[in-house]
Amino acid sequence: MVCGTGRRTLPGLPAARGRLSDVTRVDVAAYLARIGASVDLRPSMQTLAALLRSHLRAIPFENLDVLLGRPVALGIGAVQHKLVDARRGGYCFEHATLFGAVLDALGFETVRHAARVVLYTPRDKSPRTHMLLTVRVDGVRHVVDPGFGGLAPAAPVSLDAPRDGTAAHWMVRDGDDWVLRTTAGERHVDCWRSPLVADPDVDFVVGNHYTSTHPDSPFRNRLMLRIATDAGSVSVMNREVTVARGASTSSMLLADRAALSAMLSADFGIDLPEVASLRVPAVEAWR
Repeated sequence: MVCGTGRRTLPGLPAARGRLSDVTRVDVAAYLARIGASVDLRPSMQTLAALLRSHLRAIPFENLDVLLGRPVALGIGAVQHKLVDARRGGYCFEHATLFGAVLDALGFETVRHAARVVLYTPRDKSPRTHMLLTVRVDGVRHVVDPGFGGLAPAAPVSLDAPRDGTAAHWMVRDGDDWVLRTTAGERHVDCWRSPLVADPDVDFVVGNHYTSTHPDSPFRNRLMLRIATDAGSVSVMNREVTVARGASTSSMLLADRAALSAMLSADFGIDLPEVASLRVPAVEAWR
């Protein structure tokens, strides 16, 4: 919903009807309703930050379709149908595709990039299988990364401003690459690295294919879910559920797939009967 005076009306973009492959433009009104955002639609930093915050609280990070053996399509019709109409979540390629399409429709200057995730894998062994965006606002470029799961920045991260000592994420230059950095306890942690050049769509098609189908892909072997909440977040890695509320966290183990199904409905808003037979290679009881 958009309200108030002096605010742009929604662009004349069609809703997703007919064949998903025929849909080439995002339905901004449906997206805003999905994330529950009431924002000024002019391309400003305030709008960008508000959209990202609402997106992370409404659309989960999840890899259920990969574990169910379903193809992950990146056409805007398919992504919109899944994340908006069906009220599901997705992983980086889906989140960045949807969020980027909305920003483009609102008049933001948006660029798509591929990156190597280096959290657990050395640079020379990590393929370029992460998708993120940069957005230029008032002459300043910002990294926007709604699909990075548990370490997704909750706000745009400036490429040009010096690090704010209170910021949870910041960007550093390392040779030809930019590196997204955060903290884990007392340590600085590198999340991903990328030259942040504009990458063609075919690179994301290839990265998405590897991520969703290769037997060594972590998305083919582990259950991964996360949703931001007003109090913190709910995260799942295989059978372990972690709930963050402010500075405190609590953990529990899912007893079985029925418990997983109940948690998906209660915490993620996902009703997916197929979870009853979900195969997760990293969980012995669910192989």
